[in-house]
Amino acid sequence: MTKKDKWLYLIWKDPQTRQNFTIGKLGSGSKYSFEYSDDVGKAENNGWSKFEVFPEEKVYESDVLFPVFASRLPDKKRRDIDKILAKYGLSTFDEFELLRKSEGRLPIDTYSFIDPIFPTDQTVRRDFYIMGVRHHALCKGEDCSLLPLINIGDELVFEKEPENKFDVNAIKVQTRTGDVLGYVPRYYNEAILERLEKNMTYSCKIIEINLFQDCSECIKVRLNMPKE
Repeated sequence: MTKKDKWLYLIWKDPQTRQNFTIGKLGSGSKYSFEYSDDVGKAENNGWSKFEVFPEEKVYESDVLFPVFASRLPDKKRRDIDKILAKYGLSTFDEFELLRKSEGRLPIDTYSFIDPIFPTDQTVRRDFYIMGVRHHALCKGEDCSLLPLINIGDELVFEKEPENKFDVNAIKVQTRTGDVLGYVPRYYNEAILERLEKNMTYSCKIIEINLFQDCSECIKVRLNMPKE
């Protein structure tokens, strides 16, 4: 297998349960590569099916970004491509970086790419949406006025939840007054827990509040480990 210097994880969100599954890994180095992850079996049990272009559980390689993923990016010949790049802090059209920044989301499915946290990362800076807000913040996905009083810039705190029946690595996200907003995405749990157990400091600040839009992705935070 060709050595890679960059990786993205492909996430599939079950449209019924809203649970995230890490189904694949996309690598970029001397070649692009794609392979399925350990969550594939669990995702299939929840109704997900493998990509037709990747029927086997092996490493696929290509000199160019796989079309099934390249199609998730805007055409670089678009008139407004410079504005799109500026939105993501890019000065040139870099497929892999644009995929990482935009997460490759489309309105027609429930896939997204995320920037993983590796054990060797000395510092961590990641932006993510708090998961499970509709179930844990009393709003039930119907009434945003029932959310705890929060503002952009608020510092949030983590609380381990080893008794969680769905994930022993679950991490609750709460306000400083103890109101539960939801959870850290499952694909980041282990990496964050490892650092917390080593007493690494952290900051988790609210950077976006998108009420009345998508109630499953209404609170976005920025995590820094160690704390800046």
